[in-house]
Amino acid sequence: MPRPTSPGRRAEHAAGSDRPGTADSVVNLGARLREVRLESGLSLREVARKLGVSASLVSQLETGKSQPSVVTLYSLTQLLGVSIDQLFADAVTSFGENRPESDPDTASGAEALPAAPAAAAPVSRSELGSPADAWPQAAAAPRLSVTRPGDRSRLVMDSGVIWEQLAANTGPNLDFIEVIYPPFSSSTNDGRMLRHSGFEYGYLMEGELEVTVGFEVFKLCAGESLGFDSSVPHLFRNQGSVAARGIWCVRHAHP
Repeated sequence: MPRPTSPGRRAEHAAGSDRPGTADSVVNLGARLREVRLESGLSLREVARKLGVSASLVSQLETGKSQPSVVTLYSLTQLLGVSIDQLFADAVTSFGENRPESDPDTASGAEALPAAPAAAAPVSRSELGSPADAWPQAAAAPRLSVTRPGDRSRLVMDSGVIWEQLAANTGPNLDFIEVIYPPFSSSTNDGRMLRHSGFEYGYLMEGELEVTVGFEVFKLCAGESLGFDSSVPHLFRNQGSVAARGIWCVRHAHP
């Protein structure tokens, strides 16, 4: 399998575009997203929690300050129960038109939250040979690594799954990551089973995952953990409407 360019070398994409009319269309889409969210009875923070993203990011999408990726837009429409076609067809013509007046999240200052970090271009998990290929490797691992939310190396898969590196000094033989499966997401877009050398260990903190390892298929619930030989074909699916979030350790075989 081809080895992807490391996240440190991937060019980060801007949320907007210089094409005429793009800014207006982003604002109109954001207003429509906010309208649909309020009609569904969900607060801004509830949507953020279920998608596994920050409230700041959702706020920026709704105010037109950021443009959603295809993956984020798909997850939003699934959560809010509206199709992408409907969303664009019904988008208001100007920001603020038909905008509901009352929203306790924005009234309490959610829109003033710090901007969320820019996301890297989505990565094809089917083409990623091993999690060991995902992160840039330092020549010498530091003796201490401390990472903080918002400052971690992050990978966003084309299926919507998010990896965040929890320690940067694990070397090439171990990954210590937080994994987020948004609602209705899967390890791969095409349903392809994954396999790589080593062993994988996970603890699910929130949500549920359907786990397939070889011929075994079972549900992993919050508070449960698993470990398996990752050379056995495997796949994870979140079939619910709440993001599944867990801590994963992947031990790679020595070269």
